[in-house]
Amino acid sequence: MAEIKLPRVEQGQTKIRNVPIAVTPEGFWCCPSPVVFQKTLKAQNPLNKPKSSSPPPKTTIQKKQNPLVEKKPTSTPLRPGFASDDPRSFGCDTPSISAANAVPERTSRPKLENMPRKVAIEFGEPGTSNIKVVLLGKQGFCVKLSVHKNVLIENSSFFANKLSEEQFGLSCLEIDDCEDVESYVETVGLMYCKDMKQRLMKQSVSRVLRVLKVAELLGFSLCIKSCLEYLEAVPWVGEEEEEKVVSSVLRLQGEGVGVSPVLKRVSSDVSNPPNDTLSHIMELVLKSNEERGRREMKSVVLKLLRENNSVPNNAGSADICSETIYTSCRSCLNSLVALFRQANEPEFADKSVHNKEPVVKQIVLEADNLSWLLEILAIRQAADEFALMWASQQELAALHSKIPVVTRYRISCITARLFVGIGRGELLPSKDTRQMLLQTWLQPLIDDYSWLQHGCRSFDRKVVEEGIGRTILTLPLEEQQSILLAWLGSFLKAGDNCPNLQRAFEVWWRRTFIRPYVDAQGNLVQSDRSMTSKE
Repeated sequence: MAEIKLPRVEQGQTKIRNVPIAVTPEGFWCCPSPVVFQKTLKAQNPLNKPKSSSPPPKTTIQKKQNPLVEKKPTSTPLRPGFASDDPRSFGCDTPSISAANAVPERTSRPKLENMPRKVAIEFGEPGTSNIKVVLLGKQGFCVKLSVHKNVLIENSSFFANKLSEEQFGLSCLEIDDCEDVESYVETVGLMYCKDMKQRLMKQSVSRVLRVLKVAELLGFSLCIKSCLEYLEAVPWVGEEEEEKVVSSVLRLQGEGVGVSPVLKRVSSDVSNPPNDTLSHIMELVLKSNEERGRREMKSVVLKLLRENNSVPNNAGSADICSETIYTSCRSCLNSLVALFRQANEPEFADKSVHNKEPVVKQIVLEADNLSWLLEILAIRQAADEFALMWASQQELAALHSKIPVVTRYRISCITARLFVGIGRGELLPSKDTRQMLLQTWLQPLIDDYSWLQHGCRSFDRKVVEEGIGRTILTLPLEEQQSILLAWLGSFLKAGDNCPNLQRAFEVWWRRTFIRPYVDAQGNLVQSDRSMTSKE
């Protein structure tokens, strides 16, 4: 590692700031807040923009000129200390040497080295300390810590390596390019603290994460452990803070540090299949009879499933989710058919309104559940099978006309959503499925159209009509003609109480009577016939 000598600071180069910071008996967890550091820096005119700092701290190790005045490490509690008023007293004035030989003074130095030290803050008590740690930050920002070798060696593997037995006589240690000087001061101060947990309780999560990063660089295992205990217990506010905590903790995963208690908040060791949990959630929502809670939770689950669908490389989870949803769809559909049968029994018509109410409410509930499940499947682009299931419900469609419209119109909402999905390309059922869907459910939808317009607030007439028209136009021309001519008869009788498929009708008319593709179609038909005859 290259060694950098800190030049002697001349009068007028450095402004040493005396900060009223007491060094408590437990240590000096009393570093100025970030605002103080920022105000101090803003008071100066920066000469250069800050340089990007490298992750490992760079150090310069210097020996004393006069080893006779060296003091032994002391365990005496530190007393309040203030920065010297003499600017020349800051920094290490002794020549820089390596562990083996002295390093000759360099002729050219980086700009950061030649830049005058703008601000200097001193912590600790020089009278009792036996080593100085100088933190060199950006824009010439310097902090000097008067500390004790035995405390550094006992708590930090980084300092223990630098202050090995061969270099134990060192009196000054410089750490260059400190990205976060304040956190370095706090972390070193925690080496003197008897109860780190008590100190950390008063800090924010972001501040503890900064201390954790420095503790990792310094190899301060006791501080790392205390920070992890704090992060395991404190609430994380917001997704951004959670991501910062998780990324910081994951960085320590390979360092032999116990990070699992923190990570258990966001990951589980239980081997429960995800579809079991999801199936249980869906079941709770679908079977809820409380309208407001069911409506709100349907909205929440729908939003969360949309987020899951946006996560890349999640095909396995998507398949599991779709299977779970289709299981619920079949259950709701079977229940709906059974309820329609019950509502069409002769004795049911003779019951009072009060006695009919439970069956009617259950029909409404099951129809609403199916609409919600269809919406989820459409978002996940997995609704093709639902279209086939719905198109195959001839019995339900036959019973539909025998139920009062006030109860049955929600069934038509499901049909309308399928047509909209096909028109938007959200689902791509086969030609036979599309044809069967129109034959089975278009007329029931037309019968309920007036009620849908006036009794369903979420119904969008233009969107539904566009979806029906586009679905019809995906069929062969003969099928288009059959369906549109049947629609024309209903439209001429009902008017606004029938879907307006005029645009689809115009497209079909042009395809049929203007015949822009007649030559190509004729050639294609002849080609097909010739190939068939050869076979």
